[in-house]
Amino acid sequence: MFRLWAKIFKDNHLIKDTVICREEDDTRTHKVFHALDEICYEFDLGKPLWLDSTVREFKTHSKARFTQDNFIEEINFDFLEIHVIEED
Repeated sequence: MFRLWAKIFKDNHLIKDTVICREEDDTRTHKVFHALDEICYEFDLGKPLWLDSTVREFKTHSKARFTQDNFIEEINFDFLEIHVIEED
């Protein structure tokens, strides 16, 4: 089981969150990308760009923050944070 927790914050307050569960046999990278697609669909967001700093942060901590710099369109929150909470 692979679970990814996504949270949207604005002014240091949690606005929305969701947990995406993936059970297919796939690479970790594919699981993360598929889960992020589901998150963007659920939150009605465009897909964020993975900047070099975002990739480094995710590789180190299994957690990443997507700010306005990661999105092409304007967002109405401070950041989207994803965090791997379970891996098989």
